[in-house]
Parts: sequence; structure tokens; C-alpha cells
Amino acid sequence: MAFEGLSSRLQEITRKIRGKARITESDLKEMLREVKLALLEADVNYKIVKDFITTIQEKALGQDVLKSLTPGQQVVKIVKDELVELLGGQTSQINFTPNPPTIIMLVGLQGSGKTTTAGKLANILRKQGKKPLLVACDIYRPAAIKQLQVVGAQLNIPVFANETSKDVVHIARQALSVAMSKLNDVVILDTAGRLHIDEELMQELKNLKLNVKPHEILLVVDSMTGQDAVNVAQSFSDNVGIDGIILTKLDGDTRGGAALSVKKVTGKPIKFVATGEKLSDIEVFHPDRMSQRILGMGDILAVIEKAEESFDLEQAEQLENQMKKKEWDLDDYLAQIRQVKKMGSFSSLLKLIPGFNQIKDLKIDDKEFVKIEAIICSMTKKEKRNTNLLNASRRRRIAKRKWNNSTRY
Repeated sequence: MAFEGLSSRLQEITRKIRGKARITESDLKEMLREVKLALLEADVNYKIVKDFITTIQEKALGQDVLKSLTPGQQVVKIVKDELVELLGGQTSQINFTPNPPTIIMLVGLQGSGKTTTAGKLANILRKQGKKPLLVACDIYRPAAIKQLQVVGAQLNIPVFANETSKDVVHIARQALSVAMSKLNDVVILDTAGRLHIDEELMQELKNLKLNVKPHEILLVVDSMTGQDAVNVAQSFSDNVGIDGIILTKLDGDTRGGAALSVKKVTGKPIKFVATGEKLSDIEVFHPDRMSQRILGMGDILAVIEKAEESFDLEQAEQLENQMKKKEWDLDDYLAQIRQVKKMGSFSSLLKLIPGFNQIKDLKIDDKEFVKIEAIICSMTKKEKRNTNLLNASRRRRIAKRKWNNSTRY
């Protein structure tokens, strides 16, 4: 889980202080010392941690917070507000040009996940009503073009590739002509990466930027590399110039140092985060909502957005009417389970709901729901509608069928 180590530490710290009716200056210093250690262990830049702690201390002491009726809650609010600022302050979206196509150039080191991220970005923009075109501008890495074509095919998004040309500027210009003829309003350039930052890589990106004039240059960085990710972001920002950052593998980054440092160090906002291996596992980065998750306050808006994407409105209304008429059966229950599964794992969803994050050792095995699906699929129509029919012999039959069905899910 993203920020797992930092999140558990900060939640424990804020839990101690939230309910206190009286807080002394020494209590505040002790809390800030623990917060400082938690951030440093999360691989956050030392200077950023120092400024963060100083700001919280000044605000907590300067607003007579310690003398207020709810000092604990006010200190927690200050921590949350400063965490929001550290993560970027406001949500930063892509700036679309009024004269399409909008050109988005993805840059980054090899292995950061650029090609997969290109597909994920195209997918989320399509959900926003855009018509994207993916462009293979990586002419060096073996099978890079093929990989992008496979990603495009899985998402049913067109991919432009010229496997004979070795001129990325020429390829990009050809793609723009195709985009205008096919009415694609977004062009995503998947550029080549290197194993490390070098002058040749930077020069190629500068030439592409100069000739194609992209409206957005987004740096794709692996959040699991911690402070190295911040250093990479700084190098690309200084040499090429970037407009924003996409953090990948955030689901595997238990510390979160990159996410908490990169905006402050580079001045460039995090615009998207990739949170899993599926091509749908990408989301717009909301600093306020991420700070709530870190502090265990949940993120109900994220649950609502996932539900809106996954649930069929007509089917949901039909189920509601059936429940009102008491016509709801196990087939309907199965349909609901499958719709919820589209939103992600049950354990990840519960962590977005306020309160559940504070339950220690909250473990939900999604395989249990696979067993439930297999059991229901092993039942007859009559049994699904009337569970009173389930005598011993029927249960034995279902158990035997369930074993075979469970291998299909």
C-alpha cells in the first residue's frame, strides 16, 4: 500500500494528540519530533522535513492553539493542511489547447514505466471524453513499438508507429498529420528512455520539444526509487523543462518519500499517479485527498468516483426496485459482488472509508469472494431464488460443483 509505513506512524501520532483537552509546548515538541522521524524514515528530503516541522510549530504556537478548547484537533488540522501544501496544494490538471490536438510528451528513464503509463494516460483521458492517439517514439529499446501496440490493442486505442524511420521528429510530425486527419484531439508521444541521464538523451528530447512544441511535457518516474526519483525529476526539469510529473508504482511505495519531496524540490506538480498493474490503475493526483488517506481520514470522493465508473446505473436502479419488491435473489447478489470487484480489491476500498483505516490488522481475503461466486454459480435457478431448498444432498452437490467452478475464477 502507498505510504503504508508513513501513514501508520502519522496516524498513531495524531491519534495520541487528537483527543487531548490540554496540550503543553513540550507535548507539541514531542509530537513534532515523532513526525520528523516518521518523515525522514519515509525518505523525505531533510531540508523539506525541517521546513515542514518549523512551519507547523510556528502556526501551532502563533495562533494560541494550545489554549483553545480543542487543541489536539487544531494541531491535527494544521498537520493536514501543511501536508496538502507539501504534496502540491491544489490538483493540477492537463492544460488542453483550444486548437486540437493537444500534444503530450512523456519523458523519463528506462524502466520507469513510460510505455504502460502512456496507455494508462490515454485510457483516463478517453474517459474524460478525449480521443487519444498513442505515438511510438522509442526507436532504441527492443520491442518498445510492439509493446505500445499491444497496450493500444488492449485498450482499443489507435497507435501510430513508423518502424523504418530513425528520426523521432519525423515520426512525431507524421503522427500529428494522422491525428488531424482522424480527428484525434490528444497525441501522446512515448519517447525513448535511458538507463541513466546522459547528454544524448537530453539532446534528443530538446530537439523533439523544439520541433514539435508539445503543450505538456510529463515526466514519468518510479516512486519506489525514493530520493533518486527526486534527483531525476530535478535533472529533467533543469535540462528539458517539464510541466508535471506522473508517479508510477505508488502501490508498492510504502514510504512515499518521492511523492512528498518532488513538488517542493522541482516546483512541478504531480498530475497523475499509477496505483497498480492494470491499465485502469491510474488516477488524477489530489493533494488534499492524498493527505487525508495518509492521516487515516479516508477518501469518500475516491470511492464515489470508482463506483460511478464501475456501476451500471440502469442495473443499479433495477436492483433497487427488486429489493423494494423483495424480489432480490442470489443472482442479484452475485451481480453486485462483480460490480464492486471492478472498483478494486475490497481491502483497498475499505481503507478509503473513514474509520476503517484505524482498525488494526484489517485483512480481507478477496479469494473468499471467489469462493462465494463459485458457490452461487454451482446452484440452480430455483435454489438461487429460494435458499430454503438447500437440504443436505443439494449442499453436497453444490460443494462438488463449487470445487470445479472455483478453478474458473
